[in-house]
Amino acid sequence: MKRSRYGREKSIWRNAPRGGEDEHVWKDDGRRRARRGQCSGEPAQKEHQLNVAGMPRCDWLPRAPLRTCEALCCNPGQVQLLLLSLPVRLIRCFPIIFPLPRSSSHNRPRGLIPPATSFPELAMAAIVETASAEKRTSSSENDIPALPSGRRANHSAALELDERRRAALAEVDNAKFSWFHVKVCMVAGAGFFTDAYDIFAINIASTMLGYVYGKNHALNTNQDLGVKVATPIGNLVGQLLFGWLADVLGRKRMYGVELMIIIIATFGQALSGQAPAVGIIGVLIVWRFIMGIGIGGDYPLSAVISSEFASTRSRGRLMTAVFAFQGWGNFCAALIALIVVSAYKPLIITDPSTYPHVDYCWRILIGLGCVPGVIALYFRLTIPETPRFTMDIERNIKQASQDIENALTTGSYYVDPDAVVQRVEAPRATRRDFLAHFGKWENLKVLIGTSYSWFALDIAFYGLGLNSSIILTAIGWGSSKAPAGHGVYETLRNVSVGNLILSVAGLIPGYWASFLVIDSWGRKPIQLMGFTVLTALFICMGFGYDKLIATPSAQKAFVFLYCLADFFQNFGPNVTTFVIPGEAFPTRYRSTAHGISAASGKLGAVVAQVGFARLRNIHGPNAFVGHILEIFALFMLTGIFSTLLLPETKGRSLEELSNENQEGFIQGVRQVQVKDGVVVQE
Repeated sequence: MKRSRYGREKSIWRNAPRGGEDEHVWKDDGRRRARRGQCSGEPAQKEHQLNVAGMPRCDWLPRAPLRTCEALCCNPGQVQLLLLSLPVRLIRCFPIIFPLPRSSSHNRPRGLIPPATSFPELAMAAIVETASAEKRTSSSENDIPALPSGRRANHSAALELDERRRAALAEVDNAKFSWFHVKVCMVAGAGFFTDAYDIFAINIASTMLGYVYGKNHALNTNQDLGVKVATPIGNLVGQLLFGWLADVLGRKRMYGVELMIIIIATFGQALSGQAPAVGIIGVLIVWRFIMGIGIGGDYPLSAVISSEFASTRSRGRLMTAVFAFQGWGNFCAALIALIVVSAYKPLIITDPSTYPHVDYCWRILIGLGCVPGVIALYFRLTIPETPRFTMDIERNIKQASQDIENALTTGSYYVDPDAVVQRVEAPRATRRDFLAHFGKWENLKVLIGTSYSWFALDIAFYGLGLNSSIILTAIGWGSSKAPAGHGVYETLRNVSVGNLILSVAGLIPGYWASFLVIDSWGRKPIQLMGFTVLTALFICMGFGYDKLIATPSAQKAFVFLYCLADFFQNFGPNVTTFVIPGEAFPTRYRSTAHGISAASGKLGAVVAQVGFARLRNIHGPNAFVGHILEIFALFMLTGIFSTLLLPETKGRSLEELSNENQEGFIQGVRQVQVKDGVVVQE
């Protein structure tokens, strides 16, 4: 059998038998083809098929336009099919006498293609003839737009298909919070837990590495900078790479790959060794760069997956809950460091060869970071593709509807996969389209706003987060004057306790404060508030630095202000700079744009690390820390202005936020070959 453009065998009306025992086979075959939406007889003119939705109705053929009637007069095969369908038409004319059974999907939203029926009359209409006919009133020639007939029908068909697409996506937007959302939150959050643990554990591990491998029991400036900046540089690469790949290959296909990279690199760090040809610090820098690539890939993937699965009313809370695992990762890094140091306390204090025991401590601390990643790996590899990617990029209507039904359905949505034979002409993710989309100021300003806001925030966030041990030591919190092993233990313990206090008092409460109000206040007000308060706090800490570290009571005030800064970073721009890029861009560029925004943030982290390392010892050890805090205040001030470029995303669908109407998302339709609801040839 030859294949038609619809993926079905061509009609055999011309060769059909005129009587005999095979006649019923011929009739059944024709009815089956009619159910699938194929016109019988000679292939109708393409214009006849496409113009059905826009043409005026004929009185004697209720569901066919005038051009179809003209085609029937010229086509004996279609006349035969019309005669077969007359009994059905008569029944439809007298529904009281001959009531027809109601379809189980009679409550579905209007505009969706109905399930296949046994009426051969459907062969008279083009595939774009859908249940939306219910809401049509009798039209006249004056009701038809002044467009060429082909363009008019093409536009109508495009709107029909987009209506069905939007109805499917509305099912996701209106879904109630379910266990599937909890699963998405836990699976994505486990990755962020691992990310934060691995990033911020180096805070304490660098002090341990200094005792074991550094001269004078401390890493020099370049070594300390190398182990701290390698991960943000890897983050930058991973965010750009995985953000682009997730838009090209799919979210599901890449989700889990980045976690495997993190697991392997974490094991590699824990098992690193010293050799005459290569120092262990160099090996650690390489492994932390590789780990950073995996961590960077987790940002756009987790953000986009959680946003595309979430309903509109709870999208902000779901994404914030995912990101809040970062605070728990930071907390656990400090807690495990304290536990490990306490476990080795007798050996560190009593054994003259103290430093080999500290070597065990940092390896255990770093190595345990892969445990949550291993647990979450299976669930990441088995999570379904997001319906938005499946529908808008892969155009697999059947799979998208099946995923929605399995995970998020409310029971009001139906898609007939065999009816999908025309396809919306939508913009493709190409270089030219990317430049055209972001060449418009209203789109470009959003990307600039998300990118610079994240850049400014991460200068302070990572400037404090990766150097908290140095800052605590500078104000006298983490140092110890006890002799030998007692001094090593006390220093490590104080650094661990200090980081634990900062995470409990500032980081974790800030994340969950954002969680409570992000869908009621909105993203933009929280970000503006956070940048404003942070500007004031860093001004106080910077210009009052000398007085705040002068006495023990003043040091406590400094730690309090430090905790407030941590709190308003997370009850502020640290959360919103993650959430907004996952909402404000079209599906075909959502992951790429989030990766660009996140990479800008990690560029800020690199700038903060390099600047902190080069500036802090000007005029003496840690003498320039106060001025660094003043620089942080300046960047927080600029973040206020970049926030003004951003839209408010609260309560708006992803399609509304992506400016589809602005760029003409619906450009027309074209015929495609379909098999079981899947486009197999365009």
